[in-house]
Amino acid sequence: MKHIALITNFNIYDKAAAALDVAEELVRHGAEILLASINKDRIFRMRRNRKEYVYLPIDEVYKNADCIIVLGGDGSLLDAARRAAPLKKPLLGINMGRLGYMTELEITELPLLKRLFTGEYELDERSMLQIQVKNQNGAVKAESFALNDAVISNGSVSRIVDIELYESGEMVTPYRADGLIVSTPTGSTAYSMSAGGSIADPHLSCICVTPVCPHSLTARPIVFRDDARLEIKNTCQREKMLYLTVDGRINFELYRGDVVQVTRSDMVTRLICIRPGGFYTRLQHKMNS
Repeated sequence: MKHIALITNFNIYDKAAAALDVAEELVRHGAEILLASINKDRIFRMRRNRKEYVYLPIDEVYKNADCIIVLGGDGSLLDAARRAAPLKKPLLGINMGRLGYMTELEITELPLLKRLFTGEYELDERSMLQIQVKNQNGAVKAESFALNDAVISNGSVSRIVDIELYESGEMVTPYRADGLIVSTPTGSTAYSMSAGGSIADPHLSCICVTPVCPHSLTARPIVFRDDARLEIKNTCQREKMLYLTVDGRINFELYRGDVVQVTRSDMVTRLICIRPGGFYTRLQHKMNS
């Protein structure tokens, strides 16, 4: 690892200072640090610039990096994954949020970064979802992809919605619920778990569907094979539109009759693992902290 990108919110002093601590640790091992040009003035004002820092437009930061280190919480890592996955760039998260379930290190564990240079790390490939929004005529209105999940709901208003779930054109079940979550195995430990969904090992080949507060005694989470073609149709008569939220960040409007198609993406997110312990050790540690 020679060219390492650092991504964080440099407008927050604590995160900026921590990112530069990380940068200095990496420079000690011979790394060149790639930083977004928009942060250059901030770093100079902090009097912490170094000759090993290279400032580029954000797209070039991702393109030229051997790996990307993200300081923040899970939301920051999900944002970075959307840029990194198409470029096949690996990510390493350092927690500066609350839970930081997907992050690899705490800010107190910077000495472990030396493993990036000694080869003492593994790449963990995580499946992603390809998402298309289609109108009643089948025309694609919008596209996105997700590392965690796609959620259909009424937005900020807690009202029951009516939707139908299909798999490869076959009706699976109608739902009356506060919403519906379609998640990857990675996303099964996020909102889906909070809604009572199954926890899936991140290396399983599956797609998880979990209703949110269903108004039914029989509605249950369902686990589909990963080559399933899922379609969720907005059949709600009481509301003008519903909302699709991708990875908690990107929102799309769903009008009556619109369909959300979800399949496994050809892309994967590559996470750098440098700590001992696997999925279940992390699950116990993070969820009990």
